[in-house]
Amino acid sequence: MTTKITFTLPAANIIGTAECVLLGEFNNWNADKGIYLQKQPDGSMTAEVELIAGNDYQYRYLLSNGRWVNDNGEKITSEMHGYPVVNCIVRVPAITETAMPAAIKKAKSEVRTKPKTVKAKATPAVKAAPSIIKDDLTRVEGIGKKIEALLYKNKIHSYRQLSKATITSLKAILESGGNTFSMHNPGTWPKQAKLAAEAKWEELELLQKHLKGEIMVYKGCQPG
Repeated sequence: MTTKITFTLPAANIIGTAECVLLGEFNNWNADKGIYLQKQPDGSMTAEVELIAGNDYQYRYLLSNGRWVNDNGEKITSEMHGYPVVNCIVRVPAITETAMPAAIKKAKSEVRTKPKTVKAKATPAVKAAPSIIKDDLTRVEGIGKKIEALLYKNKIHSYRQLSKATITSLKAILESGGNTFSMHNPGTWPKQAKLAAEAKWEELELLQKHLKGEIMVYKGCQPG
């Protein structure tokens, strides 16, 4: 049996584009079978998909400007071409008999041959483990996919958590990943993350342009 699942991509994740398609294991990551999301009054985009109950599916969103993004749901890190890639994951719950429509229950009861119908005890609902909401930390200037995966590993999943991290603790996390990571400077990450957590995207963009300008000056790439 299938269950209708609603996918929602927040407005903050769609900046700079007008269209978005949903790709994942349910359509073999095939762009020709991509599911177009519909724009909502609050700026978010949504799509409803019928998925087989009891299965897990990895997925992501492909914006019309070529950028891959995730929503705010549960994430999972997968290996692709030797690199860690953070995908979203949806866990479609299995449908128990207690959740079946009344018509299906009646049909099942009519084919029983025993003179007395023994009502099955309802299966206790299994309380799902709380999902961890992971923000797209690569929106912070200086953080790529590998550093994002390292931060996730050290329990920094959201902009809010990153904004409260100390520079010392961030440097320690980078050093734990080896020389490739320890060369990065996390000095501005908490400040950038604070703006992202407060959805101050325009201020974040201005700050990042300023940071990129400083890097150009440092490297001797001053304009003119």
